[in-house]
Amino acid sequence: MASDLLSIAASGARTARIALDVTAQNIANASTDGYVRRTVQLEEVASTGSFGRIGDVSLSGVRLDRVVRNADLFRQAEVRRTGADAARANAEVAGLENIETALEQTGVYPAIVNFEASLQQLAADPLDPSLRAAVIEDARTMTRTFNVASSSLDAVGEGLRFEASDDVAQVNLLAEELSRVNLRLARASDASSDQTVLLDQRDSLLQQLSDHVDVHTTIAADQTVEVRIGSSGGAQLVANGTSYPLAMQTAGDGTISFTLDGNPLSPLSGSLVGRSQALGKLADMKVDLDTIAADLIATVNGIQTGGVALDGSAGQPLLTGTNAGDIALAFNDGALLATAPAGAGPNSRDPDNLVALRDALSSSNPAGRMDALLFDISSTVQGRAVTRDTINSIASTAKIALQAQAGVDLDHEAVNLIRFQQAFQASGRVMQVASDIIDTLLGIR
Repeated sequence: MASDLLSIAASGARTARIALDVTAQNIANASTDGYVRRTVQLEEVASTGSFGRIGDVSLSGVRLDRVVRNADLFRQAEVRRTGADAARANAEVAGLENIETALEQTGVYPAIVNFEASLQQLAADPLDPSLRAAVIEDARTMTRTFNVASSSLDAVGEGLRFEASDDVAQVNLLAEELSRVNLRLARASDASSDQTVLLDQRDSLLQQLSDHVDVHTTIAADQTVEVRIGSSGGAQLVANGTSYPLAMQTAGDGTISFTLDGNPLSPLSGSLVGRSQALGKLADMKVDLDTIAADLIATVNGIQTGGVALDGSAGQPLLTGTNAGDIALAFNDGALLATAPAGAGPNSRDPDNLVALRDALSSSNPAGRMDALLFDISSTVQGRAVTRDTINSIASTAKIALQAQAGVDLDHEAVNLIRFQQAFQASGRVMQVASDIIDTLLGIR
């Protein structure tokens, strides 16, 4: 009996020590990114009956069955899915906000309004040189704000394409690392410490990957992972020890598209998609801004060349260029403004051509169209921001659920430290009792 007590107590001390080691490992890695909490699973040591013992009584102690890695594949997949949606929404809203800023802060709309207002003031006295000079300066300001807005939108596009290019590089880097982890997992022993660390690395890489592009994963029996873009039928990104290259192409309008291993790819989520969507909106805004500028040039020049200048000469075009990027003032002399109709003499006070210009601008309504353009991007940002906040809330809930299941709770681990420490001390006390019994038996005369 004493020998059984000794072996039972020894097994209890061994398993308690292992449990303490696992608890200490959890506490040490409580702040480590990607670390998944471990717990010990114990099992009674069964034995058959022997001489002098009842056969259905098993008194053989305890042993460590295995160290369990508290990972939930469903919760992890949900975090990746919602995280990819959140990354897409955040990237898109950030890009749209930059577009909104580029259009609003350059002041194109007030510049157009000021130009039209200066034309109205000139109609009161077409011969006033100061009023003519004011029209020229307001026209110059208007053209420059168009130029700045165009270059600002170009800068936003360059920034988005740079970030998208970095996303592509990160996807390729993470895919290569994941393929290497697959090779090591295929050689690792089941339930070994090395395999557990590799599984943490695998899941962490998948999480990082899903921030850039939406992924679908399939876990094999040896714990290696196959990664496809999008759904289960999507293009393979990682298979066993092989990763396939993701590439980005830029179209003439600044929008981007993707290929995977040379084949066209249309991902649905992730920051890469969010930047692509923002670039699509940017291309539309650029076309609309260029159209407003081109129509303004055509309208102003069409009326200007139909009238006569202050000296009675034929009117010359006031604006040059074809779009918002190259619109410019053709002359700086206010006397060249054709305020009078064709056939009028020098120093004519007849404002008919100026009235025609104002009517034409009222009809084409560049200020109203610019205001509508600003309202379009502003309402788009507002709507996308509401959607983003909702998606972020869902993603946060998924992360909290995973953290509760796989994360380290220091309060819980502190309780385990005390529990396993007491178990270790109790097992030591049992061994002492077993030793005392043996000494007592040996001392009997």
